[in-house]
Amino acid sequence: MPAIQDIGVDLGTSHILIYMRGRGIVLREPAVVAVDRDLNRVVAMGEDAHRLIGRTPGNIQAIRPLRQGAILDYDLVKALLTDMIGKVTGKHRLARPRAVLSVPSGVNDMEKRSIIGMMFDAGMRRTQMLERPIAAALGVGMRFDEAYGSMIVDIGAGITDVAVLSMNEVSVGASLPVGGDYLDDAVIRFLRKKHNLLVGERTAEEIKITLGSAVPPLAGESMEVTGRNLVSGLPKTQRVTATEIYEALKEPVDDLIEAIQAVLERTPPQLAADIFDEGIVLTGGGAALPGLADAVYDGLKIPCAVADDPQTSVVMGCGRALEDTPIMRSLLDDSRRRWRR
Repeated sequence: MPAIQDIGVDLGTSHILIYMRGRGIVLREPAVVAVDRDLNRVVAMGEDAHRLIGRTPGNIQAIRPLRQGAILDYDLVKALLTDMIGKVTGKHRLARPRAVLSVPSGVNDMEKRSIIGMMFDAGMRRTQMLERPIAAALGVGMRFDEAYGSMIVDIGAGITDVAVLSMNEVSVGASLPVGGDYLDDAVIRFLRKKHNLLVGERTAEEIKITLGSAVPPLAGESMEVTGRNLVSGLPKTQRVTATEIYEALKEPVDDLIEAIQAVLERTPPQLAADIFDEGIVLTGGGAALPGLADAVYDGLKIPCAVADDPQTSVVMGCGRALEDTPIMRSLLDDSRRRWRR
């Protein structure tokens, strides 16, 4: 076995996942960097930095350097990539591995070239790009190499990709800033408006995971939530119900369904007919919202299913793209020769 194996990297808005050929997924950590602003240095990354969110002194900030599919800080993205890749390849590299990388759809070509330069500096011999919808489709084992329409919806933290695939490419697609972060923001806005309660991002995410649903909840579940009273400014504990959180999430879920419908309306009739027969596949961390597939079916009357492990679909697709076959080579970004270092 070679000293260093080729890797697949899913550089997402909320998490970075790395797949190593022959070993599977070897790293899954939050895409968070903690920075000491006074000393202008990084103090923690990944899981260590994520634990600091909302709990840092004024001089230390826990930052996600990608937000809504866009890069906010190149230096922090470079530091994050270098650190995470170093964890899986080791400090003493005998050879430079090849990487297949998928990034959020909001990243433009100039930013992609910069990221590939970062990957080279992090120890990669060559980096090739893979579109997220195609990576997700590969990761769930979807066949899209024939003249037949398949639809995949990849719901990330910052952005959602809706794509109709046919003949090994995206036939019709769209990206929208409706993802896990948008759902968290909806929870924050709802609690602020209804209960005068201000909660942080981590608390909102916990509420979404515990009580969130895209369809009306059957049981009367609830939980106590602690935040800051916007009237008195003092800490406040409020019991929140699953029905309330369903109400908070209804608008962003409806936005997602409308985006899927808009893509279907632009899809050639024959490919649209294929999708009505075969259904829609949901991937990405946001697809784990309970009842989301049912909500999509109720809204569009098209069969809908969630991938078995939706958060790993993209990185598994990147790993599969490492296979040196003509089909896999054809799926990688055609502009890779211009970006090779």
